[in-house]
Amino acid sequence: MSRQTPAQSPRGRPRSFDLDAAVERAMGVFWSRGYHATALPDLLRATKLSRGSLYAAFGDKHSLFLRALDRYIADAVTRMDVELAPRREPVDALRAYLAGYVDRTSGANGRRGCLLVATAMELAGQDAEVGRRIAGFFRAMEARVADALFRAKLAGKLADGVDPASAAKILVCFVEGLRVVGKTAPARATSQATADALLDRFVR
Repeated sequence: MSRQTPAQSPRGRPRSFDLDAAVERAMGVFWSRGYHATALPDLLRATKLSRGSLYAAFGDKHSLFLRALDRYIADAVTRMDVELAPRREPVDALRAYLAGYVDRTSGANGRRGCLLVATAMELAGQDAEVGRRIAGFFRAMEARVADALFRAKLAGKLADGVDPASAAKILVCFVEGLRVVGKTAPARATSQATADALLDRFVR
């Protein structure tokens, strides 16, 4: 997402604020409060925008929420692409991927939860645009994990009888489950031991 300060507004006047920063601040509000519990004054305070500027830049609350959700998804995909990079040894990449989730869901780190999981619970069954984004993210995650498992299979490091696609579905369900359990602030050692035990069922 490109920086837009200064940029031209729809009426040709230069904007005096950073759209990326406004989206990031709004994302923080939605993440903390949820979509329905976030009111326009909450967003105005967080973004430091006037009502007119917010509507001119983003349209409405729902449009701003979709921008914030897109930002969250883009950040998550970028992180996965680093952790599961094809240049990495595949089992090491999978361990890094799981360790990243363990870090983000253990102790105090996990209490905030996951914007995607919270949004899925609140809106995915009611809002088609939100549902498409969440489903697309999970497909992207599953594809990247399956690719790493397939590379492990080619390297002879996948356990006998393990199907990369099926194992990827299990690992994705596991890490998203960690997001929910993380709200109880589990000890990192406990979550890491569980992650290791699960992955060890799939690899040599």
